[in-house]
Amino acid sequence: MRSWRARWRLAQRVPLRLRLFFRGVFLLLALVTLTMAVGVLKEEKQRSHRHYEEGLRKTGAQIVARLRHPTGQLALLNPRASGEAGKPLRPLVLPFSAIDFDDKTKAQQAVEMAGCQVQYRDGATLCVAVGNNPFAGGFLYLAGSFASGPLVPHLAGDLDFSSSHRVQVSVALRGQRFGWIAPFEALPDGAGPGSRGRLTGYADEVPVTHGVRPVREFRGWLWQDGRCIDDTPAAAAADCQRRSFLSVRLPIEPFREALFQADRGRIVWPPPDLAQIQVRLQVLAPGTGTALFDSDAPGAAPPFALADLAELLLPGERLRIRRQGAAEDLFQAIGRDPDAGPPTWIDRLVRRLPVEGFDTPLALRETVATSLGRYDVELSGDVRSVNKALAEVAARLSWYVAAMLAAVLLAWLLIELRIIRRITQLTRRAASVSGNVRGSEAIAQVDLSDLRGRDELGVLAQGLQDLLQRVNEDVRRAQIRAAQEKDQWHAVGHEIMSPLQSLLALHGAPDDPSRRYISRMQQAVRVLYGQASPSEAFASTTLQLQPLDLVAFLGHVAANADAVGIADVRFTAPDEAVAVPADEYALEDVVTHVLHNADRHRPPGTPITLGLAATDTEACVTIHNNGAPIPAAMLDKIFEYGVSDQPDSAAEGSRGQGLFVARTYMAKMGGTIAARNAGDGVVFELRLPRS
Repeated sequence: MRSWRARWRLAQRVPLRLRLFFRGVFLLLALVTLTMAVGVLKEEKQRSHRHYEEGLRKTGAQIVARLRHPTGQLALLNPRASGEAGKPLRPLVLPFSAIDFDDKTKAQQAVEMAGCQVQYRDGATLCVAVGNNPFAGGFLYLAGSFASGPLVPHLAGDLDFSSSHRVQVSVALRGQRFGWIAPFEALPDGAGPGSRGRLTGYADEVPVTHGVRPVREFRGWLWQDGRCIDDTPAAAAADCQRRSFLSVRLPIEPFREALFQADRGRIVWPPPDLAQIQVRLQVLAPGTGTALFDSDAPGAAPPFALADLAELLLPGERLRIRRQGAAEDLFQAIGRDPDAGPPTWIDRLVRRLPVEGFDTPLALRETVATSLGRYDVELSGDVRSVNKALAEVAARLSWYVAAMLAAVLLAWLLIELRIIRRITQLTRRAASVSGNVRGSEAIAQVDLSDLRGRDELGVLAQGLQDLLQRVNEDVRRAQIRAAQEKDQWHAVGHEIMSPLQSLLALHGAPDDPSRRYISRMQQAVRVLYGQASPSEAFASTTLQLQPLDLVAFLGHVAANADAVGIADVRFTAPDEAVAVPADEYALEDVVTHVLHNADRHRPPGTPITLGLAATDTEACVTIHNNGAPIPAAMLDKIFEYGVSDQPDSAAEGSRGQGLFVARTYMAKMGGTIAARNAGDGVVFELRLPRS
């Protein structure tokens, strides 16, 4: 009864463990899937945070670069510009003192560099601005371009300006209106194509009669290109459209009066009401007065303004610009999120993922210097945009994770029904056999017919005993083979050691040179005997350190070098003995390996020089040979096992082993070995401690 209960408990316990194991594996697989998904999100959050920091720095650098450009300085000097072209135009403050209006090239470069031009749909441009220096005269500058046919000049003495091209300008400020009419007066053409002329300005408040003089401080020029806009030859199409450029300087009397009346230390420039000044410019054609260009034309694109920087900001980023010394910000902008909404569970999950440095505030600060002062620029980042972008990725990833978890669950159900259930039955019957098996009759009592089949479990049920028997036979054969191989290597070692013992008996005299080499051969056999590889054999060698006189040792090596095929080895012994703790045979192996290496690489007929230098703490043995230097990249690698510069080195007996042995033995004796290139060859340095 007690035996039956034990068997029943075993039959019930083993299948439960297997089922728990398989179910635990699938549970672990599901947990690993979730962990991998969270890990990917965490890594992606770290990468996104890093990319966001880099993007924030790039955005800050781009903003600062634009502000340091004349177009950006123009925006800093005109912070109230809204970025929308209004009608009529308002003048801006230039980042330089004045415009050289008499020179077309300089005037074009000035307005293009400053970026103060208003762009119109037909390709026309116009810049209305004042200089940043009040002592330049308090003028208003207008510079721009437009398309027109050939210019018709005003004839001298003609009081009717309508027969020629003319420019009409009006300025309204502080409740006053100022107007000018300036006909085009051609000048003699120069050597180049096109036409040019002066714009002579008259006040439009009074009719122009004989004796009326033009406005003294009014200056204006008009240039027209000689080529047509559509690249039609000018000679073939005399009335084609050409690009014209005008440059006008307007004298604004309120500006000039304020400058003359103000104390030099209290001059306020630019004028506080500059943004309320209204300017309109028209270019009129001859005859009916049709406007070829009107600054109040709709659809104009304004110049760059600080408000345009808001387009560079990501959601949540804040840009602040303040003039140094000012109490309030000059400009402030915040990146808007058009898709802002309530957070979801994925948003909350992404926010809770721990990432190093994610909670650190991101802020960049720079200083921009202009002609009218210095400005502090601060760009603050907001990682919430990173979380939101990552949440969108996580939302898409969640579907794949859910699909993987469903696949894991389906695989578990299939394996549970198809495999685990049959394995459980087979395990229960095997457990019942293990309790009362006595021989073949007990095994025959187990009925495995219902577990037979064409699948793997059926084959397992039919051939389990044959497989175990075959495995046992293979193990026994492997053990026999290993024992035979070990006996064989013991025999080989014995056969090698026997002649060496005989040779040692023949050369037993202490002063016999051959005794040293026979002892070294015995030591090599003992080192390599029974090891898996030569490198492991050398690494596991135990050396016997005893006091050794290096002067006598090196003298003996140099004197007997011819015996090992190394000729012309020279050693100059110092006057005093140099004692170091070392293993004589191991150190001789080290020196011999280095000498063989030097002998292979020296030119024929050149000597190998041994040197010895000592201090209170260490002794240094140098081995020098003439020849080609060792490449710098190989100075350390030549001491690694198997490194050789000779092709087919193993076939010729050079396996890249000697210098490895030298380094290993030197390390076991507490020393070092290194190679360096000298002027005429290579020097190996062997350093050993004195105590």
